[in-house]
Amino acid sequence: MLPKRLHEPLNRHLRRVKVLHEEDIAEGFGTVHMPDALDRKYPNASSEWRWQCVFPSTRRSTAPRSGAVHRHHRSDSAVQRAVKTVADEIQLPTRATCHTLRHSFATHLIEDGYGIRTVQELLGHESVETTMRYVHLLTRGGRGVESPLESL
Repeated sequence: MLPKRLHEPLNRHLRRVKVLHEEDIAEGFGTVHMPDALDRKYPNASSEWRWQCVFPSTRRSTAPRSGAVHRHHRSDSAVQRAVKTVADEIQLPTRATCHTLRHSFATHLIEDGYGIRTVQELLGHESVETTMRYVHLLTRGGRGVESPLESL
């Protein structure tokens, strides 16, 4: 789920990534590792724009098996570091991780009245019990209920 207000910033980002891809192509690189047998089925796909990473690494690296030089996706640890850096910059008093964002997303959906099955589907959980443990459902009692007249 991508909020509408992020459409334009994402499009700007993708335009910058496309320029980077075009520069890589001009320098004789610009391919990505293709999953499974797709490289045989679509031999030129690895250099096509549509197959490139949305969040590419800042540098190219050599694929261990093939020896090909690719620009892989941004590493999980780079994203984790970015979240930690922002949390430190804003002096967040609690520990924050990518997983914290996932919990917050789920919790806000529940608070906003979305059903547990919807949240389960969005999180990709097979079992609703996992989702219920995961979001730590809030029990606010009657204080958390808003009068239906508020929406009139």
